[in-house]
Amino acid sequence: MGILRNNFKKRVINTKIIFIVPTSAIRRNPIYRFGSLIYGHSNSITGPLILGKILKDKGHDVEVYEELYNTLDFNKFLDADIIMLYTMTSNSTRAYEIGDYFKSKNKKVVIGGMHASGVPEEAIKHADQVVVGEAEKVISDIAEGKITDKIVYSPYVENLDEIPFPDYTLLKTPCSAANVMTSRGCPFSCIFCTTSRMFHPYRKRSPDNVIEELRLYKKLGFKYVNFEDDNFTADKDRAKEILRKMIENNLVFKETFFFGRTDMANDEELLDLLHRAHLNRVLVGIESLNQESLDYINKKQKISDIEECAAALLKHKIKLIASIVLGLDTDNQEDIKRSVNFCKNINAYQLQPAILTPYPKTPLYEQLVKENRMLDNDWESFDMMVVNFVPKKMSPWDLQNEFFHAVKSFYSFASSFKIFKYFGFDAGMRRLGLWIASLLGNLGFKIASKTHNGNIYNKLKEISN
Repeated sequence: MGILRNNFKKRVINTKIIFIVPTSAIRRNPIYRFGSLIYGHSNSITGPLILGKILKDKGHDVEVYEELYNTLDFNKFLDADIIMLYTMTSNSTRAYEIGDYFKSKNKKVVIGGMHASGVPEEAIKHADQVVVGEAEKVISDIAEGKITDKIVYSPYVENLDEIPFPDYTLLKTPCSAANVMTSRGCPFSCIFCTTSRMFHPYRKRSPDNVIEELRLYKKLGFKYVNFEDDNFTADKDRAKEILRKMIENNLVFKETFFFGRTDMANDEELLDLLHRAHLNRVLVGIESLNQESLDYINKKQKISDIEECAAALLKHKIKLIASIVLGLDTDNQEDIKRSVNFCKNINAYQLQPAILTPYPKTPLYEQLVKENRMLDNDWESFDMMVVNFVPKKMSPWDLQNEFFHAVKSFYSFASSFKIFKYFGFDAGMRRLGLWIASLLGNLGFKIASKTHNGNIYNKLKEISN
């Protein structure tokens, strides 16, 4: 095995490369891990599995780890030559800790992902190289020492069909659902969205290429699939073609998750195909029941669209995960409660309350910095569950309270029986599990907010008094 310590310029053959997707401290908490396993099925971010496949085909020894599902012993990775870390904003603090550790052990460290792409000058302090953007075109040259720039700006991939499929044989941590990205980017651009800024412009894979990937996952024995596109139904004709081919080729899985928009309710044929292809679990960004708020975030949807979508999904037995944003400038506490009650009344399968989060390089971040409304929080708290700014119509503490109140209010014991009725035993049991997780989460929040040990909840309470 080739060894690379200080001279990164030499070509390395059969290098050992470890990809790690770090996880923030709160997500390594046993209660959170319990809740995440109930919320959905264990899976893996596709980026490292695609890049790992490229490197594997070049003759390198590659392993991929998701820290969310296993506690990792980094001492076992000291025989690796290169450590590659994937960053989102909430896991960047942890990524930097890991990067610093392996640099101290004289290992080459490469950091990429959405957060590093937004703030490469920050990330390079904890790595030997940082990749900005999609890494497929540069990853081999970085691993083999052909590219030595500290910050590497990678061009986007024009033809997504040329990218290899994620290689799940490289993954060494639990995974029960295969993730599929049939497109990159999004034709919309909400003010708080990060993905449409890293994955730009919006590009789509051909339906036949998607079908080949799904055929691979059938052979591997996967029962669950997640379509990770920002908006799988953005191009309805293309989505229908994929769905028809899934049905014709017997590539229907037990459950398939996808992201969609309310406009899918306008297409009865699309809804029927989604149902028949078992795309039976969808996250829809409802965001708010305040039209002024929807216009503020550039959502380009109306409240009537939300109502029609909820009814159409229920009719076709497609489980709705209702996503709402808490803390918009034009929303008050009553608006938040109204949104939560609406989600209960439409029999949403799950609720994803997301505290408005100003990620770096988004218009929202630039606005709040300009208005001097950002709180001095660590990146680890930028996880859509913690308040990181001063809202206009309530205090930071009030907004944080609304998050936990929304979770507790929605995931009640009684509501589980509705889910049993509409979606069956498995869905009802999952809802009961989320009820237990919500109780534990609320208890932990109350204890932490009263504990003066520097935790984020207690800090929010103190600055709001």
